[in-house]
Order: sequence, then C-alpha cells, then structure tokens
Amino acid sequence: MAVMEFDSLWSGFHLATMVDGQYAPIHDGAIGVADGKIVWLGQKVDLPDYHAKTTHDLAGGWVTPGLIDCHTHLVFGGNRAGEFEQRLNGISYQQITQAGGGIASSVAATRSASEQDLFDSAAKRLQALISDGVTTVEIKSGYGLNLEHEIKMLKVARALEHALPVDIQTTCLAAHALPPEFKGQADAYIDYLCAEVLPEIARLGYADAVDAFCENIGFSPEQVARYFDQARALGLPVKLHAEQLSPLGGSALAAGYQALSADHLEYMTEQDAQAMAAAGTVAVLLPGAYYCLHETQKPPIALLRRYQIPMAVATDANPGTSPALSLRLMLNMACNLFGLTPEESLAGATYHAAKALGLQDSLGVLAIGKQADFVCWDIQSPGELSYWLGGDLLKLRVKKGLVTQ
Repeated sequence: MAVMEFDSLWSGFHLATMVDGQYAPIHDGAIGVADGKIVWLGQKVDLPDYHAKTTHDLAGGWVTPGLIDCHTHLVFGGNRAGEFEQRLNGISYQQITQAGGGIASSVAATRSASEQDLFDSAAKRLQALISDGVTTVEIKSGYGLNLEHEIKMLKVARALEHALPVDIQTTCLAAHALPPEFKGQADAYIDYLCAEVLPEIARLGYADAVDAFCENIGFSPEQVARYFDQARALGLPVKLHAEQLSPLGGSALAAGYQALSADHLEYMTEQDAQAMAAAGTVAVLLPGAYYCLHETQKPPIALLRRYQIPMAVATDANPGTSPALSLRLMLNMACNLFGLTPEESLAGATYHAAKALGLQDSLGVLAIGKQADFVCWDIQSPGELSYWLGGDLLKLRVKKGLVTQ
C-alpha cells in the first residue's frame, strides 16, 4: 500500500464530525490534511502508513468543524446603545423606527464613516467571532442604501477576508429599509435598486447573494419579488429576512425563488414550512434578536422539525437588535429560548449553516475532501458548547489546515 502524504497530521482528541447534522463521533481520532483539505480521518489506531511534514498532538478535548456564522451585519458605523435604553424604557422597535431611529440611524452613521473607519470597527467585532471558534462569516450590506455606500460596505467586507484568517461571504441587503431620499417612495426605491444598484454590484462581483427585509416596516412581498427577479436575472442567489414581526408569507415567497435561506421566521405558517421544505430552503434562527427585542412569538420549531427543514443558528450581529459577538452564546439561546437540542444547535452553526450559504460541498462537516477548517475545544462532550455561558473553551483553531489561534 502506498504511503499517504500529509502536510499535517492532527491527533489526540475526539471528533464530532457533524455528518448529516449529528455528532457522529469518532473517539481517539486523527485528521490528515494536505493542500488545505482533509484527506484522511478516523480513529488513530486505523491510520495507514503515512508521512507528515508536521504532527500535532492536541492532548485531549473535542474537535468540531469550524463554526459558521451565516447571518451577520458586522460592517456598520456607530452603534445604537441609546436605542437599547429606549426599548428598556418601554419604547417599541417599531416606534423607534417610525421616529427616525432604527436602521435609519445606522444608515446615517455608516454613510458618514470612511472605509477605514468601517474596517477598523468591523475587524474588532469579527475578531471576537474568530476567538469564539468561527471560521466562516456572512456579512451583509444594508446600511448604505445607495450605490456608493452599499459598494463601500461590501468592499470593507471583502477586505476583512484578506486581513483576518476567516472566509467571508458577502450579501447585498440594499432592500433593508428606505433611505431618507426615497421617503414614502418604496416602489421607486426598488426600481432604483433593480436598475442601478444590483447590476453594478453584480458587475463588480462584490456580492455572493442578495437579501431583503420583507416586513410591514420594510418591503412588501410584491416589492421583494421584483427585487428578486432582478437578482435572479443577474445570476445571484437570494435569501430573505422573513416573518420576524408579522406573517406576510415572505418565507414561502423566498422558497419560490429557491432561496438559500429564510431568516427569523417567528411568524411563519405551515404553508411557509411546506414551501421551504419543497425548495430545500434553510431556516436561519436568530435568538439574539428575539432576546434583545423581548419578543414572545417563537419560531415554530415543531413545524420545522415536522417538515425536516434544516435549522441554522446565527448571531445576526448588528447595531440595533442583536449586538451579539458570540456564536456560542447563540447556541445556548437556541436551546434555552427556542427548545433546540445541543446537537441541533451545533448542527445549526456547522452543517446547516454551510447549506444556508451554499457552501455545503466544502464546509460544515469533518469529512474527506472538505476544507480543513476545524476547532479543538477544551470540553468533555460536544454538548458543552451549548451549555457554558461564555468562558474560554477554545484550545486551537485551524483554518485551511493552518493554526490561526
């Protein structure tokens, strides 16, 4: 038998491979890496004859796939701590938005910030996620709301990938809210996005997907459909903020466009679930926003399970409704607030999160042929990742076969 050649061999741990969204554990395991990919894994006792340029004994713990945060708004100017205080004093998110706060205040701060300002602030937030075991992050625009500033945000998101050891997926969320110059003219704004913004962003290659906010304080299903028609014509996949505050059928609409995901989903119906199941659209649960907004309507987890809809979990890191910088904390919240099991929550930040970004062929599980993104945790069982509130559990973070922390 030929000797296997590894750039690196990793051993001295147990693996939660997350194959098919389950722990699928391998005890006393080993991983062989070549050219940034996993080329062998299994129990150490079953290793074939090999030659490794480097070997690493991690001396205990559990290894999981690198965590994937599949829904964030990490690039923005300023913050909205003042609105946090307002909400705690009884003012609703809708009232704040109607008074010119909410997304509009972040738009003003983002437009006035330089690219360097946005990069510096976002890099700090991104580093917090990296330190939490995250190896891939989706970053949305949506606080620029015109061509110049949407491009600025997406350029910053792309630059972060070159500066830090993380893969970034960018999403154009230009249909996030109405900018002040289009106040009361939602249809005209959608026309502008379709005619000018989406075509130029597609030409520049700055976005991997397109998103919208389908809500009474956002855009109607009809307006979103026009926006998605243009995205599809430009060859861009779509995803949607849907059913967060009211049941508008946005998730069913998204499924009709074979959306990668529909996100939030507190008010989704059985009809929405049926459409998502048929389309293979991932449900992205965002417990941070539910928690921060003091919501009481939970996503219908039983319905999602019944229709076997993949459930991802993400931070929704943003300045207004989920200033969350720990994906592990979201795993705990998904369990305690929404009723997921620890296995489901970890699958939501690995296996299903990869599918929510269209990256399931390369990420989300530990398997031969996948990208060598994995994390070793100082834990005695994988369920501890949903159990502990905070704390430093990270022993080692590996990105494309290289130690990054």
